[in-house]
Amino acid sequence: MLQVSQLVDEFDFKVQAGQNGLNKEITDYSLKRPSAELVGFLTYLTPARIQVYGRTELGLIQQLDESVRRKHLAQVMVAEIPCVIITRGLPIPSEFIEIADERNIPLLTTHRSTTQLFYLLIRYLTNHLAPSMLVHGVLVDVYGVGVLITGESGIGKSETALELIKSGHLLVADDAVEVRRVDEESIRGTAPSNIRHLLELRGIGIVDVTLLFGAGAVRDEKDIHLIVHLEEWQQGKMYDRLGIDPPQTREILGRAIPEITIPVRPGRNLASIIEVAVIQNRLRAKSNLLQGSALGFLFK
Repeated sequence: MLQVSQLVDEFDFKVQAGQNGLNKEITDYSLKRPSAELVGFLTYLTPARIQVYGRTELGLIQQLDESVRRKHLAQVMVAEIPCVIITRGLPIPSEFIEIADERNIPLLTTHRSTTQLFYLLIRYLTNHLAPSMLVHGVLVDVYGVGVLITGESGIGKSETALELIKSGHLLVADDAVEVRRVDEESIRGTAPSNIRHLLELRGIGIVDVTLLFGAGAVRDEKDIHLIVHLEEWQQGKMYDRLGIDPPQTREILGRAIPEITIPVRPGRNLASIIEVAVIQNRLRAKSNLLQGSALGFLFK
């Protein structure tokens, strides 16, 4: 759940009115600039969205006669609106403050431009309101590819991540990965705040990767491009030895992500194998892209 008060803290907004509504819940990551609504076109008001007023919107308000200004603002500022944000620190008409207090609509101001605010807010809201789930595993950035390592507890996921970090790759999350579907194509993973940048190694305990390897050994989030599943070597089970088996996928939040299974047995360098798997996956994706381009050219 995301509340208006969290936005105020995150972006250092100034609360000018409607303080009683700071606990309102935000449910829509889209923003609304109500230019048409201010002149009476209310069909697409979308009250669940945050309203943003820049120079254009405030200019429209100023052009309205005083006799109709409050009426038009009252039609637009319905109680269901989570909050209203005024950009560039622009002066606020007195009617704005009165209606915001009457209807408990937080009225916020910022020094940022409207364009800058849209970029920052939409990115923030998309991340926080996207469908999410918690996955048991380790997320690392290997050659710029987000690799989610899964497997039973004790199989060696964290130890493998440590070897990858020592080789120059980056840790995103260990043990628990918060996964969000931020758009139709992207599944993004991050670590819960209480275990961020920490790695659990059996026999040693919990270590802070930033203290051991520096701040350049971690990153806060990464899109997941490949899943590597570790499992105990099973005698008699057929594993892909030629690389000709059709690629497997695992669905996370409705998105199919390529997955490979690596059998674990003594003497296998899992970190090196994962590095090769990442390179192989990138080559396969590039090959598929080139084939698709060639087919498109032939049938153009």
